[in-house]
Amino acid sequence: MKRSFFILILGVLAVSPAVPTGRDSDNRVPVLLELFTSEGCSSCPPADRLLELLDQNQPVAGANAIVLSEHVDYWDNGGWKDPFSSAEFTSRQKEYARQFGLDGVYTPQLVVDGQAQLVGSNDTQAREAIGKAARRPKTPVDIVLIDQHAAKLSVRVGVNSVGGRDATVLVALAEKHADSQVGRGENSGRHLRHVAVVRSLVMAGTAKAGTSFSQQVSLFIPPGAGKGGMRIVAFVQERASWRVLGATQLEL
Repeated sequence: MKRSFFILILGVLAVSPAVPTGRDSDNRVPVLLELFTSEGCSSCPPADRLLELLDQNQPVAGANAIVLSEHVDYWDNGGWKDPFSSAEFTSRQKEYARQFGLDGVYTPQLVVDGQAQLVGSNDTQAREAIGKAARRPKTPVDIVLIDQHAAKLSVRVGVNSVGGRDATVLVALAEKHADSQVGRGENSGRHLRHVAVVRSLVMAGTAKAGTSFSQQVSLFIPPGAGKGGMRIVAFVQERASWRVLGATQLEL
């Protein structure tokens, strides 16, 4: 009788589907951090440094902070043109401002999982927001490198069932480390360091609610990029709320 009951339990475990948690192999939950920054902004270097420390030290228990540094271009007329700036990141930040009901954009701004925003140099608030985001269930995201050349690489992004609403799947190509010797503007004379500087952000497609997603994506490497190494970050963002449902990264 006991043996039959044991076999029955094993059979139930064998056929029970795994519950996706979105956790990494070390049981940490991925949390996406987007820092909107600029080399033309004197308040930004402390935020750049904090992002680097969050990336390196991973100080929040249970969380895997996946970081992106997105350099906006509205500081470029202040005497120094940020070599990593893009109008695309300015537009993305403006959309976040609308989502959060803000009057406008500012730097440095840290956005956590698309659901919380704060001054990018505020260590305490950043850790609190990361910890809160890590308690939410996440959709597993996979990314596999298919091909890589000097100026282009290809990856395949896969996403498990998204849930109740359509979501956008995005892929970012970022330099692990980058630096500049600033010659003019508010940071004139300073040597600035950055981590996970986004050089390309591509929309892979739309993951429909309740379905899985798989798509091959090509990413172009800008001339001179990659000296400090590259990483690819893939994430899923709900179209209506801009909440990040899941994220992962691949180091190259």
